Amino acid sequence: MRVLVVDDHPVVRFGLSGLLSRDFEVIEAATGEESLTKAPTVDVVLMDLQLGKGIDGVEATRRIRAMENGPQVVILTTYDSDADIVRAVEAGAIGYLLKGCDPQDLKQAVHTASTGQTVLSPDIAQRLLGQVRDPAPKVSKREIQILECLARGLANKDIAKELFISQATVKTHLVRIFTKLGVETRTAAVTTAVERKLIRI
Repeated sequence: MRVLVVDDHPVVRFGLSGLLSRDFEVIEAATGEESLTKAPTVDVVLMDLQLGKGIDGVEATRRIRAMENGPQVVILTTYDSDADIVRAVEAGAIGYLLKGCDPQDLKQAVHTASTGQTVLSPDIAQRLLGQVRDPAPKVSKREIQILECLARGLANKDIAKELFISQATVKTHLVRIFTKLGVETRTAAVTTAVERKLIRI
């Protein structure tokens, strides 16, 4: 089985290649663009989310999965926010693992992904299970954008200008955000969003 390791950090690529080469034929890519040229020759791609300049891991995943007979893609990253997970899954990733996972679990995940089965880090799986058991009101993509603007300290008029919406629409979204997060202030909304890993600051 051939595995493509995509990461912009040479040390990480070297370490993963050393770990996996005993069980798989491993090739490497340092950028999202490079991964697109090598993906057609492999069975599974281990994709980091942040890849420096150029396209990121989510966009690379989307393009790889759009290929005819494109390989399965497993995200392997340090980022575990809900927004990152949702973006990766929507792009077509079959798995989402954190870089702190056990090496044997990583190897097994590659085998599992190659058969078309979903693979998730235990922490990710537990969080998703918790959401199913006790679903909180879902924050929309637009609301996440507004939360990110709040985290940057932008006023309503600046948010409206950046997102090409009216100030009245911004106020409406803020009311919905406050209700969904159970908060009363902009600061509390940002704090809660960070705690729930909806956004990063």
